[in-house]
Amino acid sequence: MSTASKATEINIASIATPQMRVFHVTWMAFFLCFFGWFGLAPMLSVIRQDLGLTTDQIVTTNMWAVASCVLMRFIIGWLCDSVGPRITYSALLVLGAIPVMCVGFVGDYTSFLLMRIAIGMLGASFVITQFHTSQMFAPNCVGFANALTAGWGNSGAGAVHFLMPMLMTTAAAMLGSESLGWRAAMVVPGVLLLLMGVVYFCLTQDAPGGSFAELRAKNQMPPKKDAAGAFWEAFRDPRAWMLFFIYGACFGIELVIDSKIALYLTDYFEMSVGMSGLIGGLFGAMGLFARPLGGWIADRAGRAGGLRGRVLWMFLALLGQGVLLMAFSQMRGTGSIIALLGVTGLFVHMACGATYAVVPFINKRATGAVSGIVGAGGNAMAVTLMFLFKPDLVGFGWPVAFFVMGAITVIVAFAAFGVRFSEEAEAEFRVGQMPAPQPQLEGAA
Repeated sequence: MSTASKATEINIASIATPQMRVFHVTWMAFFLCFFGWFGLAPMLSVIRQDLGLTTDQIVTTNMWAVASCVLMRFIIGWLCDSVGPRITYSALLVLGAIPVMCVGFVGDYTSFLLMRIAIGMLGASFVITQFHTSQMFAPNCVGFANALTAGWGNSGAGAVHFLMPMLMTTAAAMLGSESLGWRAAMVVPGVLLLLMGVVYFCLTQDAPGGSFAELRAKNQMPPKKDAAGAFWEAFRDPRAWMLFFIYGACFGIELVIDSKIALYLTDYFEMSVGMSGLIGGLFGAMGLFARPLGGWIADRAGRAGGLRGRVLWMFLALLGQGVLLMAFSQMRGTGSIIALLGVTGLFVHMACGATYAVVPFINKRATGAVSGIVGAGGNAMAVTLMFLFKPDLVGFGWPVAFFVMGAITVIVAFAAFGVRFSEEAEAEFRVGQMPAPQPQLEGAA
């Protein structure tokens, strides 16, 4: 352990310590939040027909489902610093379960849109996941820990594409229609979210030393009233806003692809709903290993080059993503589009992991606030980029939209060089890389 009782290693097989319990419960909670958030995505072609919607209306609901999360991420970041991640996450899980279970009652475009906006609150779970993990792990492994919890949780978007069509098909067979099938299928993630809210409250704590309330009572952390000041301190830090755009260019694009890939493969490559869901699921499932890989490389880049090393790796991952996305947009064959989707997904997820390997070092007094600002960038960019997929508005099709996204990513990658750290921060970081002292045996020299 470090002096702050943060874990200096990740023992995947253990739940004996508060740090590892938080590690496992956070990624599972985030997995379910993503599952609920994107649960409708692989069924959109069926929903489009059932509700009589146009493709443009579907795109609009996708945009609002992501946009509703932007403000929520700012609020959640402040709540993490103020009342702690345990209460914040438990409340979000329980409240988010309600619209997920109720979306099956919609009957027209307006009600469907409102439900998707409400479900969008679940996207703020990412901020809590990263904040809570940052509270529990030391600088030498926090990048890998953050990337693991986010990557494993993020794979919920991939699991959705595999599992929701199966749930819909099963429910449709039992209930006699596809219309009832997709509605009944959404009850499953809603119930799981509700149960996870209870599990999160019972099995986790805010920090290695206990709850924020307990630590404040012992004067071991700043009082709650300081959280607002720390938030505005983070808000004024230009590095947080550089990361806002950087994360927008990786996670924002990830969200766009998650929400568009099934329809893209169906409409442009004439794949079945099941096949497009399977291929789209592979993109999301890459978060299981690609995002942790990005964080793992960041930790090693940090050991070799300090905080500047982490920033350089973030730049390279994002630059590679942009180039590959432009190549992806030019593919016209089924085999080539699948191959490019895979390698592009690798860099998208690695860039996300690399970004949040830098976030914990921007402002330690306001880790939640910085996480909220950067996390909001992903959703804000996703909403902005979704306008590219409105042909009536921009005048071009989806392949060109993917190319433009790649070009934007290449440009934004250079914002990484604006994320700089003082020599004092670099020196403090190097101290955090040192292994914890080992206790000596009694009588040892």
